[in-house]
Amino acid sequence: MDFLQSIFRVNLNVLPFYLLAVIISFTVHEFAHAYYANKFGDPTAKLLGRVTLNPAVHIDLLGTLLLLIGGFGWAKPVPVNRDNFNRPRLMGIIVSAAGPLSNLLLAFVTTLIYAMLLHFQVLPGMENQRVAQAIYLFINALINLNLFLFIFNLIPLPPLDGYRIVEDVAPTPVRRKLQQFEQWSIFIFLLILVIPQVRAVTIEPLYTLAQVIYIQFLQFSFYITGLFGA
Repeated sequence: MDFLQSIFRVNLNVLPFYLLAVIISFTVHEFAHAYYANKFGDPTAKLLGRVTLNPAVHIDLLGTLLLLIGGFGWAKPVPVNRDNFNRPRLMGIIVSAAGPLSNLLLAFVTTLIYAMLLHFQVLPGMENQRVAQAIYLFINALINLNLFLFIFNLIPLPPLDGYRIVEDVAPTPVRRKLQQFEQWSIFIFLLILVIPQVRAVTIEPLYTLAQVIYIQFLQFSFYITGLFGA
């Protein structure tokens, strides 16, 4: 057990709930990309069966495993052909942003549900506290993971969504120069994953920022649920 714990970044007691949260979060993220790409006139994702909430078509096993071990990973990227858009840059930005924003929305909705469960004494009032604890662990994992994915995917490094947004915003000459550095992105991520000192100043602060957003969401959610009375 100690050996397994040393491998996974996530505590083994929380691992099943975290894994379920990963599957849901990655699926929603990639579905959002596929849905808006198809909505704006690019049928590529739809033809590949990606406009669906079926996790089987979105989850990448290696990417999921690395998220559990290293703290970040990936799902199967949704192929997008921007040439099919009427306004390639604008619609490209929206399609790229749809993934992270879907994670932010999912985190907020889950936080609101959590606040309601507490406000109306659903969780505290459960006779089976083991079930209540399991619900809490899953909700906590789902919120924190989605907030992290929202922040992480907005980093302007390829192949993250933040880079694609910057690429669509940048003038053509700048865009061409940016594309010359795409080949080095894998090495940057390997450095982050392997070297603890680099990770400490890159990935770890993202978790701290996610916690700050979580607290703000929670306070706002308690305010909203308080409007409904006891």
